Amino acid sequence: MKIEKKILLVSTCKEKLHKLEFIKPVADILAKNKIKFFIKHYKNLNKKDLEKARKIIICGTALKDNEYFCNIEKFNWILKIKKPLLGICSGMQIIAFLFHGKIEKKTEIGVVEVKTKTGKRFKVYTLHNFYVSPTKDFIPIAHSKKCVQIIKHKSKPIYGMLFHPEVLNKDLILKFVNNEIQDFE
Repeated sequence: MKIEKKILLVSTCKEKLHKLEFIKPVADILAKNKIKFFIKHYKNLNKKDLEKARKIIICGTALKDNEYFCNIEKFNWILKIKKPLLGICSGMQIIAFLFHGKIEKKTEIGVVEVKTKTGKRFKVYTLHNFYVSPTKDFIPIAHSKKCVQIIKHKSKPIYGMLFHPEVLNKDLILKFVNNEIQDFE
């Protein structure tokens, strides 16, 4: 019997209530577009979950919720994964950290403009206390005045967005899911 592959949404939320703000909006985008998915908290994620996923989205969490950094070893699977992966906010921070990027304190909240490497500009919703300085393994795709906002791994299908596309740029989540990413432009 063939198992239908779904999109795996990984929660980094410590508090269940935060799932309503950071996981549910992504799930709603997928459901509205009839895209099958399942949700797992990173602490409960196992090999079978990763196997049945066709793509993975690590969703963000609240500003003061940094517990995932105390359990970073739970994300070591990212270093070996060959499936497309999108990290949103805390997800991008986790990805960058695992690839030895610097995580530094810098708060950015609200709507800001980002600029892509080709000069395209658009508005995004930010809500983070940390930004990343990616290593040479990543290509910075877009940045705001304060920091890098989108990264892409040079050789793996791994992307990160520091902003929250589930708020203002829902189409970016669908582009990731539907293989329509051209450096998010």
